[in-house]
Amino acid sequence: MAQLDKFFEEMIRLGASDLHLTTGLHPYFRLDGDMAAISGAPAMNAAEMRRLLFEIAPEGSQKQFDEECDTDFAYELPGRARFRANFFMDMRGPGAVFRQIPEEILTLEQLDLPKAVRDLCFLSKGLVLVTGPTGSGKSTTLAAMIDFINKRRSDHIITIEDPIEFVHKSQKSLVHQREVGRHTESFKRALRAALREDPDIVLVGEMRDLETVEIAIETAETGHLVFGTLHTTTAMTTVDRIIDQFPAGRQAQIRTMLAASLKGVIAQTLCKKKSKGRIAALEILITTKAVAALVREGKTHQILSAMQTGAKFGMKLLNDSLVDLVKDGLVDPNEAYIKAVDKDSLMAKLQHIGVSVDLGAVSEGNSPGEAAAAPALQLDPQAPMPASPEPEIQAETHESAPGGYRDPFQLFRKKRNN
Repeated sequence: MAQLDKFFEEMIRLGASDLHLTTGLHPYFRLDGDMAAISGAPAMNAAEMRRLLFEIAPEGSQKQFDEECDTDFAYELPGRARFRANFFMDMRGPGAVFRQIPEEILTLEQLDLPKAVRDLCFLSKGLVLVTGPTGSGKSTTLAAMIDFINKRRSDHIITIEDPIEFVHKSQKSLVHQREVGRHTESFKRALRAALREDPDIVLVGEMRDLETVEIAIETAETGHLVFGTLHTTTAMTTVDRIIDQFPAGRQAQIRTMLAASLKGVIAQTLCKKKSKGRIAALEILITTKAVAALVREGKTHQILSAMQTGAKFGMKLLNDSLVDLVKDGLVDPNEAYIKAVDKDSLMAKLQHIGVSVDLGAVSEGNSPGEAAAAPALQLDPQAPMPASPEPEIQAETHESAPGGYRDPFQLFRKKRNN
């Protein structure tokens, strides 16, 4: 068993979303959105960190890391979970972040996604975008949508990802999953090739550059259903982001193409729940004839008004979603305020239902909930991490386990239970 497997097992047990490893510092988990130091785990110097990371890295990823100072790949604990790995170099030395990808794909029902999202899964063609900042649950939402289709439609689904996250077994649909760097050179190359592979549905993990965006729009226009992601925070800014990527001389043409192909935008952000865990607040744009006309005519600033009156089509503004979460007692008003883009509008909506926001607490950076304490991982005493001389950057002094060897998760669990 690789030494990192102990950390991954503890991530699964605690429900941590991410593991952060930094040369010279203690490891961190992200628990319910908060960073929590594993103060019982030993800090490692650069050489130790490299050995720890390379124990699980494929040979190709090791070579890429040595040449380019970063690399991405997926790592699996069979039957337990997958982890999206990113290795990088910074001023301290090697580091890594691991995102937990559960083995089980959550359903649309389990995620409590609205009917408007489910209806997008029945489209035969068009472009559907799931957007939000990093770590907002875009992959989870897309996986649920692909799983919904896979169980109900007799189609050919191609996913292009970097790396492959959720694994979809062919059920009613035939599913092919391709990983950038392993199975194809780039998103744009795989997307072009997909057009010759008889697809019905194509998922593009990241629409990173102008050419990938353009091919995705063309693919949607030619009778395929395309799912993609962008790192935009609202539906309206998503439309602007796509159009603004193109030179001014081409933007009118792209507006026309986008008006015809865009079917919906799901913009989401994750909020800390009052109890435990996180929940998504969604902004949903459905491309009606009126919205398509606004996109085509370059009047994207009026999309907000169309969304405010588009509830019967399943449209919803982010602030309305945040207010609903507050009304249902799931999210603290301060947390909703932090996550809002249009904060003045949210304040007005909350005041209308008799709810106030403690701006003093928000300005001081206090989280609505208690930050998680850091866990205690039981490393295998027969295969300890190497006991090193002083790390290249001295870590803070923390209590160690009996016998002089740190017992990282025991201390973490103790703090978390107090």
